[in-house]
Amino acid sequence: MALFDLDNTLIDRQQAVAIWARAFAADRGLDPAAEAHIGEALRERASPETFTRLREELTLAKPAAQLWADYIQGIAAKVNARTEAIEGIQQLRASGWTVGILTNGAADIQRAKLAAAGLTDAVDAIAISEEIGSRKPDPAAFHTALALCGSDRPAEAWMVGDNPEGDIGGAQQAGLRTIWLRGRPWPQHLSPAHHSVDTITDAIQILMKEGVQ
Repeated sequence: MALFDLDNTLIDRQQAVAIWARAFAADRGLDPAAEAHIGEALRERASPETFTRLREELTLAKPAAQLWADYIQGIAAKVNARTEAIEGIQQLRASGWTVGILTNGAADIQRAKLAAAGLTDAVDAIAISEEIGSRKPDPAAFHTALALCGSDRPAEAWMVGDNPEGDIGGAQQAGLRTIWLRGRPWPQHLSPAHHSVDTITDAIQILMKEGVQ
């Protein structure tokens, strides 16, 4: 079986955030520096608390809760699953693979992105950190995701993701094999992933060659 990260693995979150931040700043007459600040604040992780801080820093009129709700709606409208990711997941499942998604984040925003990208029904199980009570790189997050997929054998499972610490390091601690989607700097203290690839298509081809787990 295989677990996939969501953001910047199956969907291009960075691009969606950049587009959203540009529109958000333009609608409010904010300058490029403010737009850049918003993008940086949202770059790794967004939460209701993020918008509490942004509201104070940028003197925004709307309540933070409404800003968060607007963000959920807006970002969901701007994310798209990579076509090759959807097709690859379909190929894996047709070949007998069990496929799950393991993602860090608030349930409301992650569920909205999954639905908008057409991924909710494309996989066998979805594990979101807020819902399962643990976050990558905690091995418990990986073991819970495996359990939701009906597996208790991490040594027979793979994790595919872009985050060296969260996806790859955490999966290795949990006993999974790993495929790293290159893009971020690799920390020297981490053991290398079992495979390193440039595209999600490359990752899926490796899984297909490995055969059903």
